[in-house]
This record gives sequence, C-alpha cells and structure tokens, in this order.
Amino acid sequence: MKTEDELRDKLRKIEALYSRGTTLGEKHAASEAKKRIIERLNAIIKQEKSVEVRIGLTDQWSRQLFVALCRRYEINPYRYAKQRHTTVMVKLPRSFLDDVLWPEFKALNKALVEYLSSATEKIISEEIHTNNKGATVLDEVMELV
Repeated sequence: MKTEDELRDKLRKIEALYSRGTTLGEKHAASEAKKRIIERLNAIIKQEKSVEVRIGLTDQWSRQLFVALCRRYEINPYRYAKQRHTTVMVKLPRSFLDDVLWPEFKALNKALVEYLSSATEKIISEEIHTNNKGATVLDEVMELV
C-alpha cells in the first residue's frame, strides 16, 4: 500500500503536469502550478464564452475532490435546489473544462480511488477477515425455504 506522503507527491506531480510547467524545477512547485493554471483560465476566458456545465459524480469523495479543484482555480461550483448532492454545476469555458480541469480531475481521482481502495482492503483484511475477495458466484439460483 502506498503511504499518504507518496499519494501527496503523486497529486502534486499531476497538478504540475496540467500546469504546463516550462522547467523541471517549476513542475515541483505547487503554488507556481496553481498560478499558471489560473493564468491559463483567465486567458481562455478572454477568448471564449463561458458555458454552464452539469457534472454528475458517482460518490461523495469524487464530488469533494472536484469542488476543491474548482475552488483552487477560482471557479465557483454550485448546484440548484433539488439537484442530487453528487451533482456539481460550473460556469467556465468549455475548452478549459475539456483540456485542463476534467483531465486533471480524472487523474487525481484515479490516484485517490487507488489509495482509498488499498487502505480499505488492508484495514478489512487486518481487522475483519483476511478473505475479503467478494461473495462466491453460484451457477444456479438457490430456492429460499
């Protein structure tokens, strides 16, 4: 299982990748990466109209990550009354969503899911039962008596 420090390092590297850093040293500076992405968004906003986009996420952790990533880049996430809690609305240029925000979110989310899955398996195996590989699959339906 990866450590929390390894996960944090991987998340910083993913952000640096999407910031289009020009030097190796820049790619390791999280604050510089954030600054470059915000500058990139502001440049795109001057050239392209913002559109409202509905993002449907599958779980609360993905939603938390997406909302945090939006806020990091000064994008205001919201939802309308009666929308599901896993729905997030954003208003931004479509190209920024497609080329930067969504690919970065997917990469970050994948890293977090792998970490959470590994941690969950380890805890269940150590504290509940060592065989946590799922239920046995039967070829035929058993009748309940």
